[in-house]
Amino acid sequence: MLSPDLPPAEAPMSVEAHLARWPTGAWKTELIRGVIYAYARGQFDERDIATAERAFPGRRGLINANGDLEVHPAGTSPLESILDGDPSE
Repeated sequence: MLSPDLPPAEAPMSVEAHLARWPTGAWKTELIRGVIYAYARGQFDERDIATAERAFPGRRGLINANGDLEVHPAGTSPLESILDGDPSE
């Protein structure tokens, strides 16, 4: 479920924002082949991508087909979900 009442990603961090904003929206996180993978409690949106990219400078965020957030290492190639890749890589 999207939460339109949340502050924009560029808003200053406060205790209230921390309690209502990413990464607290994730019920579980994992590191999979160098990618931070956050499972959503509801559904992440573009504000979560912006927040993740601010929290991890140089990394790039992506919301995959499941609505989960992936934070990939820096690079210039197009982002591809780890769910779409070859698991043997």
